[in-house]
Amino acid sequence: MKRWGESPFEALLPPETVLAQMEMAVVVCDRFSNVIYGNHFARQLFGFGGDEVIGHSILSLGIAEEDHEQATELAKHVLKGGVWEGTFCNQRADGSTVYTRAHAVPLRHPSGAVDGIVIFAREALRSNQREQDRYGLLERIGERLSASLELAATLQRVAETLVPQFADHCFIDLFGGDRLYRRVSAHAGGWEPPPGTWAETGEPVSYPPGHFATRAMNRRDAVLVEDMLQHRFSAPTEESRRLGDAMGITSVIAAPLIARGELLGVMSLALSNLSRRPDPHYDGFDRDLIGAIASRIALAVDNALLFEEERETALAFQKHLLPGERPPRLDGLQIAWRYEPARPLESHGHGIQTQVGGDWYDVIPLSAGRVGLVIGDVEGRGARAAAVMGQLRAALRAFAQDDKPPADILRKLDEWVRTMTRPSRITSGWSNDDLVRPPLVSCTYFVYDAWSRVLEFANAGHDPPLLVVDGDVRDLEFESEGAMLGVRAQGIGGEILFNEETAELKPGSTLVLYTDGLIDRRPRDDGGYHTREQAREAVRRAVASVARKDVETIAGAAYDAIPGDIADDVAIVVIRTAPDELAVADRTFPAEPIMVSEARRMASDAFAAWGMPAEQAELACLLVSEVVTNVVLHATTTPAPRRELVLDGGPQVHFNLDEDDWSLDPDPLGADLGRREPPTKDFRVRLRRGADAVWVEVFDTDMRLPRIRSAGETDEGGRGLYLVDQLATRWGARPTQDGKAVWFQLPLH
Repeated sequence: MKRWGESPFEALLPPETVLAQMEMAVVVCDRFSNVIYGNHFARQLFGFGGDEVIGHSILSLGIAEEDHEQATELAKHVLKGGVWEGTFCNQRADGSTVYTRAHAVPLRHPSGAVDGIVIFAREALRSNQREQDRYGLLERIGERLSASLELAATLQRVAETLVPQFADHCFIDLFGGDRLYRRVSAHAGGWEPPPGTWAETGEPVSYPPGHFATRAMNRRDAVLVEDMLQHRFSAPTEESRRLGDAMGITSVIAAPLIARGELLGVMSLALSNLSRRPDPHYDGFDRDLIGAIASRIALAVDNALLFEEERETALAFQKHLLPGERPPRLDGLQIAWRYEPARPLESHGHGIQTQVGGDWYDVIPLSAGRVGLVIGDVEGRGARAAAVMGQLRAALRAFAQDDKPPADILRKLDEWVRTMTRPSRITSGWSNDDLVRPPLVSCTYFVYDAWSRVLEFANAGHDPPLLVVDGDVRDLEFESEGAMLGVRAQGIGGEILFNEETAELKPGSTLVLYTDGLIDRRPRDDGGYHTREQAREAVRRAVASVARKDVETIAGAAYDAIPGDIADDVAIVVIRTAPDELAVADRTFPAEPIMVSEARRMASDAFAAWGMPAEQAELACLLVSEVVTNVVLHATTTPAPRRELVLDGGPQVHFNLDEDDWSLDPDPLGADLGRREPPTKDFRVRLRRGADAVWVEVFDTDMRLPRIRSAGETDEGGRGLYLVDQLATRWGARPTQDGKAVWFQLPLH
């Protein structure tokens, strides 16, 4: 008699024959987790055709990315001599998803040492241990569905989860108002229903009374139709009924999608002749399982809907608070801009936050055709960051109208940021006190004069833009990086310094302004991330390849320079200077009344040369006369104030503010009689021609800014600026380094 474990000679079978006929996957790995053997069933289960996985990591079996860490834990545990059991999500070569239940044990050498790993696997819920598998499977499905907060991505994961492992057909219909709309229509093997039969994605769906989907929503519980041949249901349309009969629908489960007590829609799963299954019918266990899965799907869908609502709110802020889609037409500049919010992907590690952030940019028309340019980034994401961005843009636009240097504008904006609307509260971990902190903002503000080609700018912790000159791409050099706005909280001493810098742009030069989302955390093919300098260099190469093309092409090339999804929103502004000089006339006059007519004659000649119509030119000359007369009468002829300092028992000290000289005078009366008259001052008239307008500027050395007077009926003067205000398109006055400039704008035609 043979003992247990011994086989009669005539029944001896080689191990390969036994392993090949097993209805269970057997995979053997070495100590380095590389696959060295897989039986025939393993090839079917994991979806690989030959020996392409032999010699490769266990991950080559199609283990989903979210389970990579779990596979590492399996190898570590088993190689130490332990036994491991769990559920994996596997992606087959055909793109389908299958959940497998794996049991791993050590592969031991006759000496007892662990030489490798043996994994036994089967399709989840395809064994007699379905009840034990259920909990692990539900946990894996819940983790997979919670990995995304975008509704489209969530629904795509639902389809991959359920088809083909649990169903040949999967339909998900969600409410939009009072109507149901088809959101998912997935089928095994890539099959698609003919048009006009089953409702397509995006189309409304209306289930008749008594339909299993209607019953599921009314009962708020999963409904099982074990054998469709024994039940006849009214179909939404006659065409859909005919297709169902043709497909051989055998069994159906409909489950309501309920989250937080609200009915979101219904999910229907069906088995048909699309695939061969040992049992093409659902049972009570399957109904309970699908009902439990539906509750997790409903929660994932509800979270995605809430996230989409927040995202849409933030996008609405961005859309209405940022400039329009088309940049304005400005003299001497070509402008293109682009804003792209980041997609909320799990790999970004930002949890439930929306990726719409506080990136902002603007182009601001200033006096006499000059242009203010700004690009910046508010820390954080979501609706609050977008709201702060909108306030910043509005504040900067208001501050920019003062026509002060960029450094002064940033100082004023920094003060405003530190005292703006109450920021979010931060609760200390060691105290119950609430600390408040203003938002941190990086930005660079530029002022460009297209006629002189001078670019003035000041920086507040933002990345330098790219400067393209004759095809060469480099960073615009900043002497000082500057501190971010809001970095100095209220109550903290010190002063933030912003340096004033200038650069002269050559004809046809291009500036590429961007926010840090373009270069931060950009993925590499190996799973790592590019450094900021590597990403910046990739952007330089991309811009250089299209440097001589239009600004829209350059903006697109900069955005597409680095492949892969962005982890933060991105704003890009591209500006190019004119290749030709813009028309300008400039002349300095003595501040004498007779020079008013000379200034008017100069303006008349320039306007005629520029093709301005006679009637429009006459109006422009009238306003030139009024502004110049105002300068001659009220600014340049005003005597400088004289200051005296009386010392006890000593002579008076006299000094003149204009001449800036001090003198000791023992005889004040004699000094007054012999005081020199101040030298005659000058004023300068500068005329600029644009494509659609002309600008007139009058410069003088008086610091006092003009204002409109309310002249009485018998007053001889006081109406000059009133005429300018009524007849000019725009007018204003701005301080200069040695005085002021009064300017106005008129249409050319």
